[in-house]
Amino acid sequence: MITPPFLKPGDTVAIVAPGRKVSPTEMEPAFSLLKSWGLRVITGPNLFGSQDQYSGTDEERASDLQIMLDDETVSAIICARGGYGTVRIIDTLNFDAFSKKPKWVVGYSDVTVLHLHIQSQLGIETLHATMPINFPPDGTENESTRSLHDTLFGQIPEYFIAPASLNRNGKAEGELTGGNLSILYALNGTPSEVNYDGKILFIEDLDEYLYHIDRMMITLKRSGKLAKLAGLIVGGMTKMNDNTIPFGKTAEQIVADAVAEYDYPVCFGFPAGHQDVNNTLLMGRTVMLDVDSEKVAVTFSNESKSTDERGIVSRLFKPALLFLIFFLFIYLLYALIIKLT
Repeated sequence: MITPPFLKPGDTVAIVAPGRKVSPTEMEPAFSLLKSWGLRVITGPNLFGSQDQYSGTDEERASDLQIMLDDETVSAIICARGGYGTVRIIDTLNFDAFSKKPKWVVGYSDVTVLHLHIQSQLGIETLHATMPINFPPDGTENESTRSLHDTLFGQIPEYFIAPASLNRNGKAEGELTGGNLSILYALNGTPSEVNYDGKILFIEDLDEYLYHIDRMMITLKRSGKLAKLAGLIVGGMTKMNDNTIPFGKTAEQIVADAVAEYDYPVCFGFPAGHQDVNNTLLMGRTVMLDVDSEKVAVTFSNESKSTDERGIVSRLFKPALLFLIFFLFIYLLYALIIKLT
């Protein structure tokens, strides 16, 4: 996986809304806080647009994101909020410039579409993290924004939390993938889905009926996505709904049942997702999961491959390849001359 350059004071961050619409009042606290971090803030032309629930038409939202993907002066693209809409535009985006000079893509919920697409198609790390719509309205810091700040500026996160009753103990290491469960379900079988094998999967969700959670977990299981995981981290399963006739299980129990036959470690109650504390996760980075009866540790590898390192490999490989082609050409030409004479 390729790691985009971490931020430094003076860098430019862009705010776009690929899904649901936002208002200037809702965004002002984020503008203020990001500027207090020493960052220059720019916005997509249609950030405050409106068409039904979206921040503009599909074409307008895609245009905003495309502008920022292509802009070499932008060091991070922060999605204003989630909701719904990114899946409608993902196939119209061109990531050529972005892949040559990656930058951080930040958000969660509906932004899971971007996390998985970028991870699976481009091999570039992204940040599952709080978004401007969730920044404190008074412009101050909270635990979620501090986590985002620290990670954006190069501090590799590590988290230690209390164990939960449904946890399954064990140790695992693998590339972190996942995000919002509903989005994982929606991307199943599309070009944007990732290969789950050997990875540590993170899931979270909000405002879903319990039988929907069961349907999604069973679908992931039937499609082979859960069998070969290295580990599972379950974040907030927040504000779940039930029918008049109860489903009979909590969201956490549904997840636990879906993976009961496997033997990898499982962590419940991780502070990320649609909840007050939404810690930043380095999607695509190798993560170590250690679950036991006393604690849960989620720590990320300090090793990453930067775009500069990729460039060095490319610069070394291309001349060698050209030399090999030239050598083969001379050899074949010599062999042809010998044969003719």
